[in-house]
Amino acid sequence: MKIEKATAKYERWLGRQMPLIKADLELKHREMAADVFSFLRATFYRWCQLWPEVCPELARAPIVLAVGDLHVENFGTWRDIEGRLVWGVNDFDEVCSMPYTLDLVRLATSAHVAIAASHLKIDVKDACSSILTGYREGLEKGGAAVVLGEHHHWLRELAISELRDPARFWQKMNALPILKGKVPKSAVRALDQLMPEKGLTYRLAHRTAGVGSLGRERYLALADWRGGKIAREAKALAPSAYLWALNRPSKDILYEEALRRSIRSPDPFVHLQGRWIVRRLAPDCSRVDLGSLPKERDESRLLIEMGHETANAHLARRKAVKALLRDLKRRGASWLHKAAAAMVKATTEDWEDWRDQHRPTKAE
Repeated sequence: MKIEKATAKYERWLGRQMPLIKADLELKHREMAADVFSFLRATFYRWCQLWPEVCPELARAPIVLAVGDLHVENFGTWRDIEGRLVWGVNDFDEVCSMPYTLDLVRLATSAHVAIAASHLKIDVKDACSSILTGYREGLEKGGAAVVLGEHHHWLRELAISELRDPARFWQKMNALPILKGKVPKSAVRALDQLMPEKGLTYRLAHRTAGVGSLGRERYLALADWRGGKIAREAKALAPSAYLWALNRPSKDILYEEALRRSIRSPDPFVHLQGRWIVRRLAPDCSRVDLGSLPKERDESRLLIEMGHETANAHLARRKAVKALLRDLKRRGASWLHKAAAAMVKATTEDWEDWRDQHRPTKAE
């Protein structure tokens, strides 16, 4: 099946799970044509089709509660219940029971693509080795939340370069036009429940963010509260695209289970309310883009931390640890690099097909 047909089939399926926003889907299609990294981020559904074909043996590895849409820009920061700054996986939109290898290969593939685009400057083999080192150590030690206070000073300094500009953040939020159309009552109720007090007046906006979730309903509530601005977001969720690719009908959304059972110090402002994931948005509660990080950074150390955080997520199924370590031990040193290189090739071929079909015309 070609990428064009796969995308049409997936979007028809997704449209049966939730209303889709046509203009945002069109934007997503343009973003997919822009470069391989954007294409990879936007097409987890396609990854789920290619993965068992390209890496059939890895697709039979032990099962965990996996992130699914994992890549080097699916990491960010938030504040925990103690107000501490925490770093880790930024969203679990596609979380599902999957082979543990899927997350590792997808993370390593994104690192390969980011290196090719000069977003990372580490050698590709070293990148894969770093991810595996962090993952294995995380499993062996039982995981640990990445709190950026008394520990992880170096990672805090990397993140702070993006986080410490609230004026820019709120300027961007305030520039969003007031939403004139109707907002689902269930989304309004979900946003109301996350406000700091009842009856707070706020304005609603439609927000476009990321690439993978473009096309889904995404509503932002902005308010002035006790001397400053606050923001809450409600984003529509669907079952993981992994279930679609394997033709396994299910209504299960495992986002909150992943938050509750993985090793992390959670954000108390992230909740699943019906079909909506609702969260607080703030300058220090956001995804961290590679392009915003300081040019001078220890990229091997950063990828080790990403591997460690992947283990934190997989430890939601703690009984699987022995099987994971046994499976890792028998695979040797180069399996991740080889698998990632194969997935880069398959993804790039798909992107080239998509790009050729979606080149802008002169009129555009």
